[in-house]
Amino acid sequence: MRLLLIEDDLQAAEYLAKGLREHGYVVEHRADARTGLESATQGGWDVVIADRQLPHGDGLGVIQALRERGDHTPVLILSALGTVDDRVHGLRAGGDDYLTKPFALAELLARIEALSRRASTPSGARLRVGDLELDLLARRVTRGERSVDLTNKEFQLLEYLMRRPGQIVTRTMLLEGVWNLHFDPQTNIVDVHMSRLRNAVDKGHAKPLIHTVRGAGYVLKE
Repeated sequence: MRLLLIEDDLQAAEYLAKGLREHGYVVEHRADARTGLESATQGGWDVVIADRQLPHGDGLGVIQALRERGDHTPVLILSALGTVDDRVHGLRAGGDDYLTKPFALAELLARIEALSRRASTPSGARLRVGDLELDLLARRVTRGERSVDLTNKEFQLLEYLMRRPGQIVTRTMLLEGVWNLHFDPQTNIVDVHMSRLRNAVDKGHAKPLIHTVRGAGYVLKE
């Protein structure tokens, strides 16, 4: 696996790169947002690990630029900023996971393994509910003959729902399964993303697929 580490603390970067290489990863290091983004956009990375506070920009800017290009490479955010608002802001920017400094190398390794498992999908794998199809390899969603444009987080949210057709999915399940948050941040992050997803998937169609179950959560069904 190829990892891109974007970290301006050279001592910390050297320590992390050494530990990751000892566990069999190929690691390349960049020390600022500009060179980090240049390398990230070249592609070929299994996971990008980016600090939030960087010279010549910040880690969230790198993530946003990648997502705007349609690049869905998993990104793990590292930061000393560890409040709930900081975490939510990072995830909303397109990050897939958020790890607060200081942390143990073992936890970083576990997070990377989880992201790589989430991203690795057999060739040709597809999920279908009604006329809605999600192509996991091509990262493409279609409903009928129409392509559905989704952000990285909306894609993950739809995948989570499509793997559980007809099942009521609670807000807590979505926070843990999609945002990897094992606590309630007391924000409307789920509702906002679900509203956008529903608009993208159901708008213009006579029969909605995403339904709200009052007091319980959401369900994807025909």
